[in-house]
Amino acid sequence: MNILFVCSRNKWRSATAETIYKNHPEHQVRSAGTAPSARIKITSKLIIWADLIFVMEKKHKQRIVEHFPQESYEKDIIVLDIPDDYQYMDEELIEEINAKAGEYL
Repeated sequence: MNILFVCSRNKWRSATAETIYKNHPEHQVRSAGTAPSARIKITSKLIIWADLIFVMEKKHKQRIVEHFPQESYEKDIIVLDIPDDYQYMDEELIEEINAKAGEYL
């Protein structure tokens, strides 16, 4: 399964999630951000590629649906509800990602 993790700038939350799951034997994992300043910006190509999309906050889902209505139509977009309170690979962030995304993977 192709899994996309999305946050705002793709520096801490989604990048951490990608790092955690990048060697998963059953999944291909990528990450992106919705902000213009994102390290890797979300694109229609990434959305089409993804079988499952995890977003960190509701606003990320709203931006995807607003900017990519056709590509996101009928896509599973799951809001993990993880606030922007962490640094890259923060121990608590890893625990929260595993707890919330783990049940789907």
